[in-house]
Amino acid sequence: MALVRRNNNRHFPRQQEAEHRINERIRVPEVRLVGDNVETGIYSIEAARRIAEEKGLDLVEISPNANPPVCRVVEYKKFLYEKKRKEKEMKANSKQNEVKEIRFTPGTDDHDFDFKAKHAEKFLQDGHKVKAYVQFKGRAMMFQDRGTLLLLKFAERLADFGALENMPKMEGRRMHAMFAPKTSSKKKESKDKA
Repeated sequence: MALVRRNNNRHFPRQQEAEHRINERIRVPEVRLVGDNVETGIYSIEAARRIAEEKGLDLVEISPNANPPVCRVVEYKKFLYEKKRKEKEMKANSKQNEVKEIRFTPGTDDHDFDFKAKHAEKFLQDGHKVKAYVQFKGRAMMFQDRGTLLLLKFAERLADFGALENMPKMEGRRMHAMFAPKTSSKKKESKDKA
C-alpha cells in the first residue's frame, strides 16, 4: 500500500474581492452617473462605460442599493485613497468620551471639595462624564447621610456644567452619582453661525 503525501505547506493567497464593483463587474442595465466633468443623469451601462473610457477613468459603483445604482466616473485608486483619508479624519475628529472619577470621604473638608469640584467642572467642559463617589471605610458607614448631602452639594455646584443623571445610591461601600456634560451654548452659537 502506497502512502500518499500531501504538501500542506503551500499557502495560496486568497484573492481579495474589491470593495466596489468597477467597470465590467457592474451588471445592471442602467445606472445613475455622477462625477466631476460628467453630466449627471441616468445612462445605460454601455453608455456609462464609454464615458468613463473616453475620460481614461473607471466607472465605480458607489451605491449599489439605490434604484438605479449610483456610479461615479473617477480613478479607482484615487477614490479609495480619498475614502480612507476621510474615514481616518472622521475617526480622529470623533471624540472619545471617558468617565472621570472623583472620590470623596464622608469627612471631606471645604478646600478639598472646592478643589475636586473645579476638576469636575473642567472634565464636564471637555465633554467627559464624571462619576463622583463617597468611599466609606470602617465605622464611616454610619455616616451615609453625610455622603448623600455631600453628593447633592456637589450636584448643586456642577449644575451649570453638567446634569445629575441619577440620585446618589449605595453600591457596596461606595455611594456614587453620575454627571453628564451639558451642551454649552457657545458650541450651539458657533454651529448656528456656520
